[in-house]
Amino acid sequence: MPASITRHSWEFEGIEVHYDKTGSGPPLLILHGWGSSAQVMLPLAKSLADRYTCYVPDLPGFGRTAAPPEPWSVDDYSRLTQAFISYLGGHADILAHSFGGRIMLKLMASEHACMVGRALITGGAGLKPKRTWNYYFRLYTAKTLKAPFRLLPGRLREQGLAWLRGTALWKALGSSDYRRLDETMRQTFINVVNEHLDDQLPQINKEVLLLWGEDDTAAPMDQARRMEKGIEGAALVTIEHAGHYAFLDQPGQFYAIARAFLIGK
Repeated sequence: MPASITRHSWEFEGIEVHYDKTGSGPPLLILHGWGSSAQVMLPLAKSLADRYTCYVPDLPGFGRTAAPPEPWSVDDYSRLTQAFISYLGGHADILAHSFGGRIMLKLMASEHACMVGRALITGGAGLKPKRTWNYYFRLYTAKTLKAPFRLLPGRLREQGLAWLRGTALWKALGSSDYRRLDETMRQTFINVVNEHLDDQLPQINKEVLLLWGEDDTAAPMDQARRMEKGIEGAALVTIEHAGHYAFLDQPGQFYAIARAFLIGK
């Protein structure tokens, strides 16, 4: 019989953080990616529920959990994760996807790394990406469009920039993730993507499995290889015919590898 899934909430600095719980055994914390939610990660939780008590939170600003009252950084999400592990008893294995991997790198490079047991990152973010000409074209076009409005006095400047953000041209320049955000999460997005954790990788003293889809374009294989090289205890395993959501593209293969690493079966 499949393990039941129950819904819970926990408070962190005035934010009601919603999470799903399933299974029995030691705790496994499962962290979703940017623009995602606990719902997307539940198939992973179900696949491991026979050996773990799986906790799958909606991070602030996603799913059922409200956005923080002011823009956050990776440090803030890392503090929340640390506090949640304390709430679970002070130690947990972690499986993290994409943005969740960025949070995990930050936590494992911190003084609280001892709270993390086995660590699996899939499609992880956090390293400085290789920029394409298209990135710089969009960046400098946006700066050029905004320049005239910067010359206006306060209220007129804000009104002008608000109008600009509503134009088709401006929307075409921004990523789909960025365009969907409110002001708080928009600045949070900027804070997050502009922090690169390359120099913190050597500080991580953990065995880390990097489980990557070979066709991942959001977090390309180049980043996975750099992550493996930078973390002394990291090992990279790739899955063919899988992209950024390798656990959805090739679930059978992904679950088998994840189980072998996390629980030895």
